[in-house]
Amino acid sequence: MLELLRLIQDGSFHSGETLGKQLGISRAAVWKQIEQLELQHQVAIHRVRGRGYRLAEPLLLLDCERIDGSALQLESVIVKDVLDSTNAESLRLVASGLAAPFIVLAEQQLAGRGRRGREWVSPCAENIYYSLVLRLDQGARMLEGLSLVVGLAALRVLREAGVERAGLKWPNDILVGNQKIAGILLELIGDPTDICHVVIGIGINVNMRAESNAIDRPWTSVLLSTGSRQDRNHLVSRLNCFLADYLSKQNGLGFAALLDEWEREHLWQGRQVVLSAGGEPVHGQVLGIHADGALRLLVKGCEQRYSGGELSLRLHDDS
Repeated sequence: MLELLRLIQDGSFHSGETLGKQLGISRAAVWKQIEQLELQHQVAIHRVRGRGYRLAEPLLLLDCERIDGSALQLESVIVKDVLDSTNAESLRLVASGLAAPFIVLAEQQLAGRGRRGREWVSPCAENIYYSLVLRLDQGARMLEGLSLVVGLAALRVLREAGVERAGLKWPNDILVGNQKIAGILLELIGDPTDICHVVIGIGINVNMRAESNAIDRPWTSVLLSTGSRQDRNHLVSRLNCFLADYLSKQNGLGFAALLDEWEREHLWQGRQVVLSAGGEPVHGQVLGIHADGALRLLVKGCEQRYSGGELSLRLHDDS
C-alpha cells in the first residue's frame, strides 16, 4: 500500500488510471488503497473528479539510497514501510545473524515503545523511528552513560535543524520547554560482561503536527518548533554523523569526557525535582550527573546517586 504513497508523494494530482497502470491493478483497487491509506495510516488525500488524487501536503519518504551511513561504517541500512517497532525488528535481525553495525528505519510503527513500557506514537511518514545496532566487544564498559551520549548526538541534529530551544532531560528525553520532541530506548542482547549487542532506539518528532489523544504528555515536533518541514533522509544522515562522533569520543575517553557538555545542555540542572521508581518518591535538587551517567541529587542535605531504566523524573512543581 505504501508503494501507492510513494507514487503520489510529490503532492501533484495523479489519475486513478495512471496509478492503476503503474501498480498493475484496477482503478477500483486504487480507490480502495487510497481509502486504506486514509483510514489505516491517517494520510490526508484530496480527490478531484477528472484530475485524480493528491496528498494534502507533499511527502518525502525514506530512501536508503539517500541515507549516508559512512560515518558509522554501517553494514546495512534497512528501511521498512511498517513494523511493530524498529527496536523489535533489530532484535530479530541480531538473532538471525545480521552483521552489525546496521540501522533499521520505518515509515510507521504499530507498537512503538518508549521507556517504562510507554507507547511511542508513530504516525506514517512523519517522524524518525530509528534503531542502531552495535556490537560491543568491551562488554558493559561502553554502556556507561550511553543513553546520555546518544542524547547529545540527537540534540545536535535538532539544533542544526533550527530547534534552538531543545535541551536534555535525564536520562533519555529531549524537550523543548516542557514539550517532548525526542526519546531514546536502549536494549541489550547477550552477556554484558563479554561480547554483546546494544540496540539504540531513537524517536524524533519531525513533521508531526496533528493532535493525538494517544499522547498523554506535552509534545512538539521540528515542524511545530521551526515552521519548516524537514527531509527525514537528511536528518537521519546527520544523526549517523553525530552518533559516530560522540560514540568515538565515549569509546576513547569514556563518558567523563562529555560530562560537562551534557550538564550544560541539561534543562533541569539545579531544579527541584521528584524521582519515582515505583516506591516512595524522592524529592531533591539536581546537582548534576556522575561520570557513570547516574543522576546526582541533593536530598535532605546529602548527595545521593540514582541510575536505572525504570526511574522517572519530573519537576517538583509539575502537576
